[in-house]
Amino acid sequence: MKFFNKLRLNLCSLLLLIIASNVFAIDLQQALTLSPPTPPVNQIPVATPPAAIAPTTIISNPQLFDYSVNIKSNVFGANLFTGAFAREGATQFNPDYVIATGDQIQVRFWGAFEYDALLTVDPQGNVFVPHIGPIKILGIRNKELQSLFSVAVRKVFLANVSSYASLAAAQPVRVFVSGFVNRPGLYSGTSMDSLLHYLDQSGGIDAERGSFLNVQVKRGSYVRATVNLYDFLLNGQIPLIQLGNGDVIFVSPKQKSVIVSGLVANAKVFEFNHNRNTVADLIEVSKPSSKTTHVRIVRNTGVIKNIEYFPLYEAANIILESGDELEFTADKKPGTITVRVEGEHKSAQEYVLPHGALLGDLITQIEYSVNSDFKNLQLFRHSVRERQKELLLTSLERLEASVLTARSGTTDEAQLRASEAELIMQWVTRAKDIEPSGQVVISQATALNELLLENGDIIKIPALNNLVLVSGEVMFPNTIAIEPNKTFEYYIENAGGYSQNADSNRVIIAHVDGSFEDIAEKNSMFSEEIIIRPGDEILVLPKVDLKSRQFAKEIMTMIYQLALGARTILAF
Repeated sequence: MKFFNKLRLNLCSLLLLIIASNVFAIDLQQALTLSPPTPPVNQIPVATPPAAIAPTTIISNPQLFDYSVNIKSNVFGANLFTGAFAREGATQFNPDYVIATGDQIQVRFWGAFEYDALLTVDPQGNVFVPHIGPIKILGIRNKELQSLFSVAVRKVFLANVSSYASLAAAQPVRVFVSGFVNRPGLYSGTSMDSLLHYLDQSGGIDAERGSFLNVQVKRGSYVRATVNLYDFLLNGQIPLIQLGNGDVIFVSPKQKSVIVSGLVANAKVFEFNHNRNTVADLIEVSKPSSKTTHVRIVRNTGVIKNIEYFPLYEAANIILESGDELEFTADKKPGTITVRVEGEHKSAQEYVLPHGALLGDLITQIEYSVNSDFKNLQLFRHSVRERQKELLLTSLERLEASVLTARSGTTDEAQLRASEAELIMQWVTRAKDIEPSGQVVISQATALNELLLENGDIIKIPALNNLVLVSGEVMFPNTIAIEPNKTFEYYIENAGGYSQNADSNRVIIAHVDGSFEDIAEKNSMFSEEIIIRPGDEILVLPKVDLKSRQFAKEIMTMIYQLALGARTILAF
């Protein structure tokens, strides 16, 4: 009986031990997974804010902002904010900076007593220096810091101790940027950072809505300063404003504005804030060129716009209205023009002639050489080249539209069209790079001497030669000595004959004077009537093998235009 009682007691003890072990294991697991670690005795625990209370968000990486909108904007001053001011830079020395709590002062003593330390202004406005004690510097200006320390040192030490004190770092502050900026928010910096530093961190002024003329710095309800950023953009002047923790930089709404274009250095959108701003005021910021004589103003009066035109000497009397569009122009005829003479001659190469000069006036001043081919004068004109280029681009754009909008009836036809379209688009891309010559055919003009010259004209006098150039779709493009009474076929045969891609019915004879002959326009039985002259160029055009007859016709027309306008054969 005693044995069973003792066994029962041992079993109960073992059961209690197992239960206690399990409870301890559960408590230990909960302590490790659920409870925060117990801080050491000498460390104060930091309270964790509830998840529902979000901390104040401070944008700390302004470089991630896309400043490309500011760079591309046509508003004057928008390109001021590109992220350059947002980057941290060296603290500038501001002599009027007022020392505040938290600023760091670099102090050095040498001589009988040596001391070098970086001291922080305490909440009472003092810095403590050994052997001297507290020195109150709160509220004094930066430029007075050195003299204040010198006086404090002289009260304790004699002349055998020298001192030096300077502001090492301004206190860190957080400044609100609000109003019409791209990213209003709370931004970090120092009290010595400029106004532009905080504006740049906010992405800059909203060019469409914000004012560059009225940027306010506020402390509570008090406006501490109003800054006009045009003073900085035009004259490099900006006030040094000491910002404090919690200050507000407020960008006011955009005021009146005008659009400026034409002969000006600053073709931008400008803002103005007075009721009687004149064109003379706008000239100071837009900087017209010396050639400007008049200003054209389009008044924004609703659906119907009125246009006014004034000479520039009346600028002080022309009142601007919001929404006006101004174009500065040079409304005067040039007194002289410049014409260049190139090629085979013994005269000057540059001629300055009065406006309205005729070709006959120039020809009388040219001295020809024995090798001058004066019967085949060539004229190249810039305005003609521009028109030729414009016509070429228009034709190519029309071809692109036709290719991209062509319809197909079957799947096979669609695949064929797609491969042809890719080939045509590659050809169009190459054709757009061709530059026309701008040549004007003048040798056959009946009133050659009465031709009016333009500024920038080039007169070329070719040299006499007995050569014929064969180019295009021939086996061996070459220059061949002229033979009397030979047809164009003779020269093509001497260039190796037609290539496989040649269109033997489309051969162009380009004469030295700029005129052309196309054998396709003549019957083959009369091809012998085409006379090859010295200096001619024979152009053999390529075949265009396309399923679409309309596309082939258009490309053939453009190849023909390139051969005439630029003497260039662009194979398809």
